[in-house]
Amino acid sequence: MDKQIRGDSLSPENVKKLNDLMKGMRYGTVTIIVQDGKIIQIDKTEKHRL
Repeated sequence: MDKQIRGDSLSPENVKKLNDLMKGMRYGTVTIIVQDGKIIQIDKTEKHRL
C-alpha cells in the first residue's frame, strides 16, 4: 500500500506555488518531486500549440 504524503508537504505556500504555475497554462505538465514525504522540487513544462 502507498504511503500517504505528510500534511506539511501541501502547505498553503506550496498550494499557492502550484496555482501560480498553472495560471494561464493551456497545455503542459506540472511534475511534483517528493522525497521523504516532502515536496523538494516542482517542474513545469508548457507546450504551445500552433
